[in-house]
Amino acid sequence: MSHVESLPLLLKQLALPSIGNHWKSKAQEGEEKHWPYEKYLSVLAELEVNSRYEKRVQRYIKESKLPPGKTLTSFKFEKAKSINAAQIQALADNVSWIKQASNLIMFGPSGVGKTHLAAAIGYRLIEQGIRVLFTSATALVQKLMLARNEYRLPDFLSRLARIPVLILDDISYVKKSDSETSVLFELIAERYETNTLIITSNLAFGEWDQIFPDNIMAVAAIDRLVHHATIINVTDESYRKTQSAMAKHKDGGNMKKNTP
Repeated sequence: MSHVESLPLLLKQLALPSIGNHWKSKAQEGEEKHWPYEKYLSVLAELEVNSRYEKRVQRYIKESKLPPGKTLTSFKFEKAKSINAAQIQALADNVSWIKQASNLIMFGPSGVGKTHLAAAIGYRLIEQGIRVLFTSATALVQKLMLARNEYRLPDFLSRLARIPVLILDDISYVKKSDSETSVLFELIAERYETNTLIITSNLAFGEWDQIFPDNIMAVAAIDRLVHHATIINVTDESYRKTQSAMAKHKDGGNMKKNTP
């Protein structure tokens, strides 16, 4: 068997599927355009690298459970006057704070875009090769409690530790019970200075006694979160509320026009 005839098998053994799919067409293109060998090789290598990048991004997006469509381009910054768009963009584009295991805490009432921003940052981090997991705080706490009851909480926390960025959405909705807040605190303590937490909350830190019934635990949790953290306070009026009011006003106007 000649070298050319064995090439598809060799590329398969080397796990280079993109090169395997394109080497013939690129060889023909190279001949027509008089590419040197180095150019031909670099074109094939770039195809393989790009293919692997796209597959990795799609795999990370699938495992992240991020809500679809929540990107920076779809966020209406003009409606959120209290949000610094440049700051959000910097957090999304610069992964140094992730490597330093810093946190991001976003406060504000419901409907102001906290979840959207957290997810949008998550999508951008994935594009830069960072694994992300998005979950409601209540859903994760339930899983943590189940793991504790089945004596596998350390293993569950270890698996979460493999994900550099964990997005906890709506932490203020965690029920105020010793068992739930205890596992939540264990999660915060486990990730302290090792991995990043992005947290959204309707309650400011001063109201976290509504999450942690033990004040000492509340202070300890806050201390760990803010030690290395960026804190963003969103003070705008609820976007969902505004849209609903506009829709009602529009419907009311239409009804008046249609009234004989």
